[in-house]
Amino acid sequence: MGWWRMDADTLAGGRFVVSPLAETIACLQAFLTDQAAHPAERAWLDAGMPAFRARTAADPVDALLARVGLTGDWNADFLTPTPTGEPRDFAAEVEQVRAASPDTARADLAVSAKGPLPPLLDRPDLPERAATLYTWFWAELVEPTWPRRRRVLEADIVARTDRLGRHGWAAAVADLPRGKRWLGDGRLQVNTRAYPPREISGNRLLLVPVTPRRGWVSWHDDRNAIVYPCAGVLAEPPAATPEALARLLGPGRAAVLVLLDAPKSTTQLVALTGQGLGSVGRHLKVLLDARLVHRRRAGRSVLYYRSPAGDALVHAQKETTA
Repeated sequence: MGWWRMDADTLAGGRFVVSPLAETIACLQAFLTDQAAHPAERAWLDAGMPAFRARTAADPVDALLARVGLTGDWNADFLTPTPTGEPRDFAAEVEQVRAASPDTARADLAVSAKGPLPPLLDRPDLPERAATLYTWFWAELVEPTWPRRRRVLEADIVARTDRLGRHGWAAAVADLPRGKRWLGDGRLQVNTRAYPPREISGNRLLLVPVTPRRGWVSWHDDRNAIVYPCAGVLAEPPAATPEALARLLGPGRAAVLVLLDAPKSTTQLVALTGQGLGSVGRHLKVLLDARLVHRRRAGRSVLYYRSPAGDALVHAQKETTA
């Protein structure tokens, strides 16, 4: 198995970051494989697939570049650059792809292809092509839903940061897929392949959530990153708030009640709804007073969840809407 060894300072300095480029790449992989993790993602793929297929059919070089570089056992490194760890928008991040040298791009793709580079990809403009494809994909298929995606990613970070503080790294990475788990003694398993251990003490450890069920590892200079799919309970968009329920409780309070089908903290609710902390707190107090939600303490966190009465109210409104 492949694992990274790190010292206490590297662990202490580990941080979660949101990357618009990583989200774009993960979404592109979902389109390339046409595989959805849940019904909402299936609907999103189906809606965007005609435009995506038209774009790739119009440029067979770009289509082959994406397929070879992002759908094999190993992503082409220049196509998945390691985040810097600093807040950056998509336009700034994609410049890392554009800045790759043509020789590096061809070499990385040969690794992904596990053999000689396809003749169609033996050309000097691959980094520019990749950056252009990413930019189109971001603008057409990711950016319109980015506000919601960002809230989901931030909610995942809130949940994992809380777990990290209460139970350590083993709990923070407990549900990461593809063989990623904390082994103890400064060791983090990153895959199940027979790779030699990598010493990363002194480097920056970055954990980067994405909403599709995709993930990879990358490293550059003094940065090591794990891109992972965020928790399933957060990844799938919540059901739409029934209109009648919104009229009864108010749209903000109704949205909070709908989200509490599974326990969530106040900070998660803030991240998922986009409402302010004060507004969410007031909504929760009213819902608690009305006995539509309950709360319980989990370590240093307080989690809120719907009561049987709250469940009955939400389900009744859904049935009325249906």
